[in-house]
Amino acid sequence: MADTSRPPVPGAQEHSALALVNSDGGLVGGRGGDELSTPEAATAWLVARDLIAPEAGLQEHCQGRLRSLRGDLRDLFTAHATGDVPASAAVDALNRALASAPGALLLRFDPATRFTRSPEHPMTQVVEHAMAAIAEDAATLLTGDDAPLLAACEADSCQRFFLRTHARRQWCSTRCGDRVRAARAYARKRATRTS
Repeated sequence: MADTSRPPVPGAQEHSALALVNSDGGLVGGRGGDELSTPEAATAWLVARDLIAPEAGLQEHCQGRLRSLRGDLRDLFTAHATGDVPASAAVDALNRALASAPGALLLRFDPATRFTRSPEHPMTQVVEHAMAAIAEDAATLLTGDDAPLLAACEADSCQRFFLRTHARRQWCSTRCGDRVRAARAYARKRATRTS
């Protein structure tokens, strides 16, 4: 069985939206392993990024909503990287996610911790808050200082996005770069044999 684990891409640690877009594995044909494949996997993905509390648990409907947001973000990132016009449905979906959770942090008092602020939301709205945080990150990424750095991997077999750490960087990882260089070398060698 082929190794489907993928190294992290530059920017995914800082941007939950970038991590979400790449959570499907990023290989053409979906061969990369979907990190949101089950409600439990989607819950673990959100917990690992501190977007929901460890005791929260997503249901299948919520997992589907998160995967749908991933598809909409992929459309927006693709439009950004190619200079195309994004689908209005993807823009609308991002705006709905942005507006889905109240932004006010309520004041709390606990004798042990004193005053703190946190959002108020019932367990049924936990996915809305996570999606709103991811949508906020996506909107900031698409419009902020990192927007010019957002790029799609240029390897034919890869569909991941990353932040360019160098102006000449073309690939999301050294693995993708090595594959492209190996394919080019093989093509040159093969062309030399046939001529």
